[in-house]
Amino acid sequence: MIQIFGTAKCKVTRAAQRFFADRGIKVQMIELREKGLSKGELASVARAVGGIRALYDEGSTRVKEKGLAHAAPSDARLAELLFDDPLLLRTPIVRDGTKAAVGPAETVWKSFAEAAKKSGG
Repeated sequence: MIQIFGTAKCKVTRAAQRFFADRGIKVQMIELREKGLSKGELASVARAVGGIRALYDEGSTRVKEKGLAHAAPSDARLAELLFDDPLLLRTPIVRDGTKAAVGPAETVWKSFAEAAKKSGG
């Protein structure tokens, strides 16, 4: 099943939900304000999108609020930060098994939708 990790306030997360709904594909929405990714999920998604830095929303208000705007944490520290505070993640994270996309990635969403249609999902 396709999972969307994001927040209700995020326009791109809502666009991802709409994208799959318009195609009749059920998704599991995970609200990051309530629940983050497990360490295993975080590592898996990071591998799928080219590394932990691709998941870090360095321009976000949350990063500024936490005083991280000028910090350049190591990858290990960054993984800890993202695990401890999922609102530092770029959203949405759209995940289909071991494959994932972050941010507005409609081309990848299309491939997930096609795969879901083929598998009857």
